[in-house]
Order: sequence, then C-alpha cells, then structure tokens
Amino acid sequence: MALSGTPSSARKHIGIFGRRNAGKSSLLNAIASQDLAVVSPVKGTTTDAVSKAMEILPAGPVLLIDTPGLDDDGIIGSERVKRARKALSTVDAALVVIDAATAPDETDLGIIMSLKDRSLPYIVVINKIDAIDGEYSYRTQLPSDAKILAVSSVTKAGIDELKTEIGRMLAGGEEKPLARDLFNPGDTVVLVIPIDQSAPKGRLILPQQQTIRDILDGNGSVMMVKEDGLEKALAVNPSLVITDSQVFGLVSRIVPDSIPLTSFSILFARYKGGLECAVRGVKAVESLKDGDRVLISEGCTHHRQCGDIGRDKIPLWLSKRTGKKLSFDFSSGMGFPEDLSQYSLIVHCGGCMLTEGEMGARRREAEAQGIPMTNYGILIAYINGILSRSLSVFPDIQRLL
Repeated sequence: MALSGTPSSARKHIGIFGRRNAGKSSLLNAIASQDLAVVSPVKGTTTDAVSKAMEILPAGPVLLIDTPGLDDDGIIGSERVKRARKALSTVDAALVVIDAATAPDETDLGIIMSLKDRSLPYIVVINKIDAIDGEYSYRTQLPSDAKILAVSSVTKAGIDELKTEIGRMLAGGEEKPLARDLFNPGDTVVLVIPIDQSAPKGRLILPQQQTIRDILDGNGSVMMVKEDGLEKALAVNPSLVITDSQVFGLVSRIVPDSIPLTSFSILFARYKGGLECAVRGVKAVESLKDGDRVLISEGCTHHRQCGDIGRDKIPLWLSKRTGKKLSFDFSSGMGFPEDLSQYSLIVHCGGCMLTEGEMGARRREAEAQGIPMTNYGILIAYINGILSRSLSVFPDIQRLL
C-alpha cells in the first residue's frame, strides 16, 4: 500500500492539546508547512478538530489532530471540550501546547496526567517564544520527566527539532502482524471473499487489502476465491483459510478440520487489541432476555443495502440463536454512544477504519459501564458453533472458552 494511500486507521494519531489561544492551530500549520487550520487571536477559534495526514520520519505515516481548547466555556464551549477530550482518549501520542507567556495551569497539568495514566508518549511544546524575552520561566512547574521543547510557529524556530523529536517518540518497535505470524514463508493462504450486493463496486474492502499486504510481507502466497470456488482452491493445501464472517458457517463446512480457519474480523480484533475482550463478551449472548437492547456498532459509514451484515443479518441471527425478542440500536463512524447503560450487549465490527486507540477507548467505556462487548467475527463463529475452531490459531485466547 503506497504511503499516500495509508488509511487513517493505520497511521499514528498525534493529538495537539492545550488551552485556548495557546497556538495549537498555528503549530499544526507550522509542522505541516501549510495553512490548514484557521488562526486568530480570538479565543475559541477552533471549533472542530482539524487533521493533517503526513509523514514524519522515522515514525512514518501519522495524522496530526488540532483540537479545541480544553478550557473553553459556555454551552457551545462545553461541547467543544467534550470533543477534545474524546480525541484525548483515542490518540497514540500528544503535543501539549502552552503559551510561552503563561504558567502551566490545572488544564495543562490535567492533560499531562491523562496521558501519563494511559502511558502515552507526549511532548510539552512551549509555543510563541518569539513573543517573550529570554527563556521560558515556568519549567519547574511541569513534571520533571516531561520532554519540553520551545518553538515559535511564527518564526519556525524549533519546528524542525520538534518534528525530529516526534519521529523519535513514535519510532521503534515492530509493526504488529495481521496474519503473517500464522503461517510459514512460502505457504499459501486462501482468502474467501463473497461478492454480493453489499460488496463495493470494482474493489476490495480495506480489511481484505490490508490482509493481503500483510501476507505478502510475510512472504506467503495469496489465493482469493468466492465461497463457491473454495472447494477447488483447497487443492493447493493451504496452511490457513481466512473468510469473511458472513459466510463463516458455509466455509467451516467446506474446510476440513485439519486446515486452520479464522475470519478477517477476528484478525482485526487481535490487531486492534480487543480479541480477549470480544471472546469474553460473547458469553453474554446466553443471558439475553426478552426486551434487552443490543448495540451494533460500525467504525465506517458505508451506505447500507438490503442484506447488510450489521443492520440485517446479525440481528436476525442473534434473535434466532437466543429465541428472544431483542431490540437493536445502530451506530456508525465516530457516533459511538457515551451512555451505554441501556444495553445488554455491544457487537462491534472489526474496526478496520478505527485506530487501536479509538477501539481501545470504546472497550474501556464499555468496561467502565459494565457492558459486555464482542465483535462480528466472534459472534458469528459462536452462533455457528465454531468459535473454538476459529480461535485455534490463537491458543492463548482459545483457552478462555
């Protein structure tokens, strides 16, 4: 996948946080060398998050996110703060921006503590040094272990050094595998990809694209077939079969037990760090009662058609499996509800359009409110009685059953 085509979900998200008028928007513009965000001396100019996809070496592709001031006030201001705090809970790293003419206050220190609580890397950026005489005089009021850099978004002083430090902050560590650790180099992996009315015209969806690339990165061979071509494809003796979840039942009957089988959705649950949560959460299916509400949530906002897996198939399968009269609510994109207390179960998609941080924030919220959460692939495998088999490639997780 070309760097220019790297999806947002595969980029490291760097949030730019601070008080109003600390210079967050001007800092974004300076880092990106573009006038992306509106800059004004009027407090509260930034009303919605502004983002910029770019490359910062050696970290690679990142997404910089400018946010409203976390000290905003009033009815509209409180909504802006809510959005900024939501971003704070989902990013992979942060820049905490402080006006060089001011001392850090409880807002600044609160941002830093929130980041430290999640063990997220951050840099304190002292902005507007062009407007003061001498050095920033409030360093001792910041945490002693904080990385502090002084810059000017106007003169660009310190901006190159800041980019270098961002690259260092996010560099290191091997990228997590999607599937390449599940086979040996030279092996063939068969992907089962249904082409129905819900499939996009003329292209593969993102999970399929990313899985193909990951298999190639693992020096494996990829064979892609529709479900009606699977039996013939098995003649190549694949070391692994990965299927779209909606045909899990059919595929499991075709693929012999000697060949490991899993789904794209299950792979993404592991990739986003939520596989164990999804396996534990699916057990709540057995305790669903008449009248219980189930939230079905997707990270993307694709146009739904008749037979959609989230809107139509999962509610049908779940109602049939439980024999209960259930109520279903749906969310998509960034519209994940804050109050989850009305739900007895959350069923989430694989999250290919969401970052690991965003998926983690949703899991933490569900856990905090005591609501079990699972995902499409785990639920469908469970309903079809093949969950243990679909997890055989992850023996540590399989033991949870």
